[in-house]
Amino acid sequence: MSDPRFGDDPPEPERYELREGPAYRFEVDRREFVKLLGTGLVVWLAAEPAPAQESGRVTRGDGTPQEIAAWLHIAEDGTVTVYTGKVEFGQDIRTSLAQAVADELRAPFERVRLVMGDTDLTPFDMGTFGSRTTPYMASQLRKVAAAAREALAGMAAEAWKVPPATLRIAQGRVSDPASGRSAGFGELTGGRKLVRQAEDAPTTPPAEWTIAGRSVPKVNARDMVTGAHRYTSDLTRPGLWHGKVLRPPSVGGTLVSVDEAAARAAGATVVRDGTFVGVAAPTVPGARRALAQLQARWKAGAAEPSSAEIYDHFKKTPPEAADRDDRPTTVQETGSVSTALAAAAHRLQQAYTVAYIAHAPLEPRAAVAEWNEGRLTVWTGTQRPFGVRRELAEAFRLPEDKVRVIVPDTGSGYGGKHSGETAIEAARLARAAARPVKVVWTREEEFAWAYFRPAGVIEITSGAAADGRLAAWEYHNWNAGAAAIRTPYEVANQRIQFHPARSPLRQGSYRGLAATANHFAREVHMDELARAARVDPVDLRRRNLQDARMRAVLDAAADRFGWGRARAAPNRGHGVAAGTEKGSYVAACAEVAVDRVTGAVRVLRLVAAFECGAIVNPDHLLNQVEGSLVQGLGGALFEEIRFEKNEVTSDRFSRYRVPRFSDVPVLDVVLLDRKDLPSAGAGETPIVAVAPAVASAIFDATNVRLRSLPLVPNGLKA
Repeated sequence: MSDPRFGDDPPEPERYELREGPAYRFEVDRREFVKLLGTGLVVWLAAEPAPAQESGRVTRGDGTPQEIAAWLHIAEDGTVTVYTGKVEFGQDIRTSLAQAVADELRAPFERVRLVMGDTDLTPFDMGTFGSRTTPYMASQLRKVAAAAREALAGMAAEAWKVPPATLRIAQGRVSDPASGRSAGFGELTGGRKLVRQAEDAPTTPPAEWTIAGRSVPKVNARDMVTGAHRYTSDLTRPGLWHGKVLRPPSVGGTLVSVDEAAARAAGATVVRDGTFVGVAAPTVPGARRALAQLQARWKAGAAEPSSAEIYDHFKKTPPEAADRDDRPTTVQETGSVSTALAAAAHRLQQAYTVAYIAHAPLEPRAAVAEWNEGRLTVWTGTQRPFGVRRELAEAFRLPEDKVRVIVPDTGSGYGGKHSGETAIEAARLARAAARPVKVVWTREEEFAWAYFRPAGVIEITSGAAADGRLAAWEYHNWNAGAAAIRTPYEVANQRIQFHPARSPLRQGSYRGLAATANHFAREVHMDELARAARVDPVDLRRRNLQDARMRAVLDAAADRFGWGRARAAPNRGHGVAAGTEKGSYVAACAEVAVDRVTGAVRVLRLVAAFECGAIVNPDHLLNQVEGSLVQGLGGALFEEIRFEKNEVTSDRFSRYRVPRFSDVPVLDVVLLDRKDLPSAGAGETPIVAVAPAVASAIFDATNVRLRSLPLVPNGLKA
């Protein structure tokens, strides 16, 4: 298991992965195993497969390394190397974490470099997900840097026989104003480890930041835009071969038999190990040909519901057949909903649905695996390097210290790269071929065999007074998840439940996860209540809000948008939505235009106000918010995984619509910088308000109420 010294953050409140991929558990070929590991006694523990989820069971407690040297090293030349298990997936934490360290250590930003996501070199980390890097890892590294700063001052004070409090630290140097003496960090350490404990040294408040809080350019930006950066799919090793894996023709299919003769005759290595069948060859075309030459017979799995049947299926799932808990989870229950409903001036009951959607990362799953003297090294793009290390150790029955996972900066994941199946596939083929093997999933494999954002059904029954103030709120969510399921609006009588269901498709984490579904249903329902009570939608929200931070983003978005002004032309509409998740707040206003002849819907303008406490890097935060808004447009308007007869039919970009440049509206983002508050994460929350704002704008333009995501996959129907 993981080194117990290496703790991390407490688990996320929601752990989400309902349907796993292939739980590879390979047979042990004794001759091959002894060749790799040598003779002797080997003891292993066969554990359960690691899920593709947002959390683990590692507690923080005293497990986080306290020694400065575990996190930070200062070389003789003054270079500061920082070690973190977090990984860079385009969210630019390589830059923001370096800013935090440079700021706290009083070192030049250019002298700080990060080693990230290497299980041999970095402290244990649960993974990069859930908007946790900025509030937790940046805070941890600040504490380490502050302790290192005090240690450096102590070293200089001891050498110069002066009180540490009289020394000045800036630009990577410690100086004594009284004597004029000065020494660089590297001179003081001599390249030796700082063995001092990272105790609770005081850290710098946001109002006093000098490097953090500024728009420092992205680290390695030139490599990214010139193509110099090597992604996993670009990596090579001496003697590298390429691998392909045989997939079932449909979900649930099981292999009956396979004829490997033609593939072997062509010079490929063929592996059949339990449920796994794959090939390795010297070239990619050769691996493709070898895969095509396998003659396989399959047995179809049990019939599963189609896209059109999935929502009824969720509600009919018996509790004992659900993928997770065996009973509904009551998230909140106060007062008497039935009594409040009976007395309400306005009562409303509606159902909302959200479809499965794909992550569609620019870089598909990829892994390079290499065995060397019984030790396995894998380079792969994963959000959970230590989790994937555990999966590899379990699959091959190895001690974890015999497995190393290295994560190159990766081309996005959006929650879709938690699991390690590609790493396991490459490692199994590399073991058989006795040489390094690279496996890169095709786009069709990504769409058909990766996991998706969960589909779901949400039913809401509400009651309000004549002026729109909420009196009753009953909320039921089937399958979509419990993140952000509680309403931020004040209501005395409420019942909120999450109902697990059995999913026919793999499903798991996604940017914003269930918060997107829950905000869509709740915010569209609030718009419906506003229309029923004849109250302006912004005013209705204000009347039901006591959260000052949410009111602030709502007011900022409405003011920037010019809420309440007349529409510029017929068939144009305005919509608004607001929400909170992961400790940050967002509100969005959308303007849409609808062509009633063709049914085309175009989002013309999207204004968003976002607040995540103290801002670390304004330009990069703006990039994150704008990226979330554009991604949110896809799930709002047209993204949908379609499936029938156990087969995913939207298996390529020509059959799965993602936002194009022509779909992007005018984006106007208002960032609220709260230096009086700790920094929260920003990678997920901005996405949650897009779909409900657009849905309400479509209603405003057409008087057609849409309650299912995607809203207009084929345009607005007459």
